[in-house]
Amino acid sequence: MRLVLASRSPRRRELLASVGLACDVRPGEADESRLPGERPADYVRRVARDKASAVPGAAGEVVLAADTAVVLGDDVLGKPADAEDARRMLRLLSGRTHSVLTGVHARRPAAPDREAAEASALVSSAVRFATLSAEQVDWYVASGEPLDKAGAYAIQGAAGAFVRGVAGSVSNVVGLPLAETLSLLGKLGVALPWGPR
Repeated sequence: MRLVLASRSPRRRELLASVGLACDVRPGEADESRLPGERPADYVRRVARDKASAVPGAAGEVVLAADTAVVLGDDVLGKPADAEDARRMLRLLSGRTHSVLTGVHARRPAAPDREAAEASALVSSAVRFATLSAEQVDWYVASGEPLDKAGAYAIQGAAGAFVRGVAGSVSNVVGLPLAETLSLLGKLGVALPWGPR
């Protein structure tokens, strides 16, 4: 089975590569706006499913998509619109614990010898932030790192200095919960690095 990653995220590709999984990258486009009244968990599940469905795939391929959101209460913090929006998000996260939710969806198209199949997972991690000074927020925003990250931070980057603790999957906070993703891929026939070839 050939793995197709329906995402532009270099972090997801790097996480898969870190466990020895190569993939073709074919980004799936989906409407990422949250529907009225949509719960954060339902939102990330829907967007991941829609991204996977947007990539046709072929016999012998498994299409993998994911969507990650930083959630504080019922608010979903997406990618900041600009530097001031990044400052606003970081001030919201300062001194608090928030959730990082990732919906993962994998789809195997039908083939002459196999039926089509799909599998999905929802993973939640809790991240506890230190209380940030205005100088810390300004320093981090000036780095440019938060501008294309959900919740305006990257735990694997300089913002790791702000994280007091993580309960749950750390790779989920980066953007792809590896244990759950590999379990889904194995069920759909992708050869895992430690399995038979």
